[in-house]
Order: sequence, then C-alpha cells, then structure tokens
Amino acid sequence: MSGDASACVHYFVYYRVRADAEHEDAEATVRAMQAALERRTGVAGRLMERRSDAVTWMEVYEGVADPDAFEAALRIEVDAHRVANIVEPGSARHTERFVECA
Repeated sequence: MSGDASACVHYFVYYRVRADAEHEDAEATVRAMQAALERRTGVAGRLMERRSDAVTWMEVYEGVADPDAFEAALRIEVDAHRVANIVEPGSARHTERFVECA
C-alpha cells in the first residue's frame, strides 16, 4: 500500500438499488443509516447516484481516522437500518478504500 499507514482512509461504497424500490424510501433508509453512523463515528457520509443511471448509488465517507472502528460501526448501522433490503437481488454493496498518495 502506498502512503502512510496511519493516514486517513476514504470509503466509497457502491451498489445497485432494487428496481422495484421507491426511490424516496430507499434514499430515506440510507440517509437515516448515515445519520446514525455519523452520530456513532463523527464521520459524515454523502450519497450520490450515477449520472443517467439513478439506480446505481455510491456512499462516500472521507477522512476516516480509525478504519477498524468505522467499519464495525458501518456494519452495525447497515444491519440495523436493513440497507441490504434496498440492494438489487443478486448484487451486493461493494466497498473500496483509498488513501492519499504519498
């Protein structure tokens, strides 16, 4: 891994939302999860959708100083808010982790 191991980590979580999900309800689910995650970790998330493909979403969490604690909290809140229920069957949430280049 390039860069300082103690550097902040930036998370990018992408997935496809169920075709039959109500957009507003799905968005409310993710935003409620993100609010709970922020209360738990102090890390604010952003929610984006792919341009010209409103069912591909990305959650972005930047500047995570304690990745282990953040990932544990993310798992807890994703489960608590049943985020998996809005993910397209046969697909999954994919998490990518990045750090600043040295």
